Amino acid sequence: MKQFYGVSRRGNLDEALQGLRQPQFIMLFSNQDQFESHVAALEKRFPGVPSIGCIGMSYQLGVAESGVGVAAFSDGVAAAANVLEHASTMPVKYIQRLEQDMKTVGGGERDTVCIDFCAGNDACVLTTIYTALSKRGISLMGGTGDQGRVSANGRVYEDAVAYGLVRNQNGRVKTYKENIYHQLGDYRFVASNTDRANYMLGALNGKSAKQVYKDILHVTDEEILTRTFQNPFGKLNGDDTCIISIKEVNGSALSCFRQVNDSDVLMLLELGDYRAIVQDTIRRICADFPRRSAVFSVNCLFRYKLFTQQGYMQDYLRDMAALGSHAGFVGYGEHYNNRFVNQSMTCVVFE
Repeated sequence: MKQFYGVSRRGNLDEALQGLRQPQFIMLFSNQDQFESHVAALEKRFPGVPSIGCIGMSYQLGVAESGVGVAAFSDGVAAAANVLEHASTMPVKYIQRLEQDMKTVGGGERDTVCIDFCAGNDACVLTTIYTALSKRGISLMGGTGDQGRVSANGRVYEDAVAYGLVRNQNGRVKTYKENIYHQLGDYRFVASNTDRANYMLGALNGKSAKQVYKDILHVTDEEILTRTFQNPFGKLNGDDTCIISIKEVNGSALSCFRQVNDSDVLMLLELGDYRAIVQDTIRRICADFPRRSAVFSVNCLFRYKLFTQQGYMQDYLRDMAALGSHAGFVGYGEHYNNRFVNQSMTCVVFE
């Protein structure tokens, strides 16, 4: 298979599509003002080709913070794209669409992946989708777009998740998740006074969540929102850690980018040697896939901000380019199978 990436920082879709021939699956990354028109124009340009899209920044050797980006697969791919609506209330109502698409595309654990772009309510959506995918052992990766809108096959949806099932007809696929954080000290917290609907964390071990965070890290209220780049929370999920970013201070509580429930056990994390961790990820991918056709990734907005502040973002993209054809987008939350995480990178590698 082959991966195409095109970009126009001035929002010219024709410019971004220059050189794209006979795509079999397309992903669109647009800006909020042109999203609808780009979705319609893309469908007109490539009618009937499975496509999904969202509002967000895309990247290859550089990050396109505005305009429009397009990633596409061709030459040996079977794909289907669709949408599960009512993501905030009942996405399972539409699960037969995914089940039918799996029958159409065929494939399974070895050669098929599901890539999704979500408009919100990620945790519920992922549970719903992965329940169906797991029956065939199909992995999922993806992320959350901006402005609560996604697209599938030329139509724009709100309160929905758009997905693409992609089967590599010439080799294997595998998904990866990268965590650049590790536990800080031996802190363990039991969450309480949570508001699941608003992702609110009220108390840790019975004390104000905000005050606990401030006391441990010796930061002010104003410093909390930038300190989460170095010290997010983590929730144990089996032998894995799901990262939870702080969104804002709300009185004595902390609003997060991910749902926290009463009685969840949390820890405090700290930033590790991210350059070494990225190189380790690259080595693992190369060991698993001596020959690679494409790598598609989702990097968290907070990772993008952190890497940019540290002067590492361009080096990071050059490092990932060593894998071959690498492209992706900046998400507001990352998806890995049935897990919704923050401040992470997820990717799929095609043999």
